[in-house]
Amino acid sequence: MNAAGIAAIVVSHGSAETLEDCLVRLRAAEGVAEIRVVDNDSRDDSLEIVQRHALADPRVRFIANPDNPGFAVACNQGALDTRAPWLAFVNPDCFVQADSLARLRMHAAAIEPGLVGADLVGEDGARDPAARRRDPDFAAMLRDRARARLGVELQPSLPLQVVDAVSGALMLLPRTLFARIGGFDEGYRLHAEDLDLCRRARASGATVACANDVQVVHVRGVSSRARPLFVEWHKHRGFWRYFNTFEAPRRGVATRGAVFAMIWGRFPLAAARAALR
Repeated sequence: MNAAGIAAIVVSHGSAETLEDCLVRLRAAEGVAEIRVVDNDSRDDSLEIVQRHALADPRVRFIANPDNPGFAVACNQGALDTRAPWLAFVNPDCFVQADSLARLRMHAAAIEPGLVGADLVGEDGARDPAARRRDPDFAAMLRDRARARLGVELQPSLPLQVVDAVSGALMLLPRTLFARIGGFDEGYRLHAEDLDLCRRARASGATVACANDVQVVHVRGVSSRARPLFVEWHKHRGFWRYFNTFEAPRRGVATRGAVFAMIWGRFPLAAARAALR
């Protein structure tokens, strides 16, 4: 196995709308030695698309889960089924350029051990605030709801901007780092598992950064449209798990109760908005 090879891991669920373009681009990307698609019980044409690519390119293999165990579980499955020394987790609605992953690898190697994300933009060119984030501080959110906005402002003068967390839609890191921190926490189903992974990576001594000079289009929410209430439920559940993992042990009973009420009190409104969308 090439010492600089990249294993690209794609978790799909009802992602046929963008999966074709995603795989075409990954197959053309520099440095990609393996491509694993882990499908979480898609009911659309996703598996047919993957099978076609697997027949055309031996680097492409897939794992078809009979149910949907969640994003974290599927990412770990894909990592375990590959051998390349670098791991790139790529959402099926991310469209990399030919040099995107190679440049992310270059940045990650320069700060090794490093976990690196990209400058994610929508099809309209608008930047995704999740590309650069700070750690959630739920007690601070109780005092100031503006603290719920986790996005960090882009520093355009920095090709590589150190941040607390990057988006799980596209992240690259050495396999050794991924193994050392135990991969994704499979207790998350959807959302906040990327915040968790980045925080544990930093706690292990790694640097987390966004490559501001590597821009990738991210068509957000393709897999979420069919089940908006399911997604919102697990998003809120993910934040509650994150709070319990990192912050609750140092907070009092009153603060823990207030955070519980803040997170779950927001769920009905968020669910209603998601259903309307």
